[in-house]
Amino acid sequence: MSINLAKGQAISLEKADHTPLHRVRLGLGWDAAPRGLFGRTKEVDLDASAILLSGQKAIDIVYYGQLSSKDGAITHTGDNRTGDGNGDDEQILINLAQLPEHIDTVVFVITSYTGQRFNEVQNVYARVNDVASHDEEVARYNLAEYGDTTGNVIAKFTRAGTGWKFTALGIPANGKTAKALVPAALATVTN
Repeated sequence: MSINLAKGQAISLEKADHTPLHRVRLGLGWDAAPRGLFGRTKEVDLDASAILLSGQKAIDIVYYGQLSSKDGAITHTGDNRTGDGNGDDEQILINLAQLPEHIDTVVFVITSYTGQRFNEVQNVYARVNDVASHDEEVARYNLAEYGDTTGNVIAKFTRAGTGWKFTALGIPANGKTAKALVPAALATVTN
């Protein structure tokens, strides 16, 4: 059963028996917003990325130009340049058990390399699926505030004891690449 999260809410990434999830899929989706008199849409190319943090330092970035983390624990499945179709537009696979101990946070961002604004999209979401459990959806966050920005810090995974938690963020940010959003990602980490 999936839990719908509001901005700022978090859940533990664990099974019903409270054992931690190990292999998850973060799916990100969006649709072009209708524009103009006839409600036509134009293709929107957004890019999902994962920024791996150790304390207040960015260690690695997984995005369309580097599809795997250096440790192999995180894999991006590839770039969707249109946002067309139902379901996830981009997916990132995460093996939480394989992440090195020094990685304590993984921040997920969405950016528009072409400079399209978030007020040109709708139905933006991030969802977590348990890959080991028939790809069952565990949690979903539907973005409520879009803003006139080119990026969004949508969610993060944070190490919590022997497991991880998923937090819905939805923080508007400006930047056309994941690297440009590293300062915004670091701002989500509290000392």
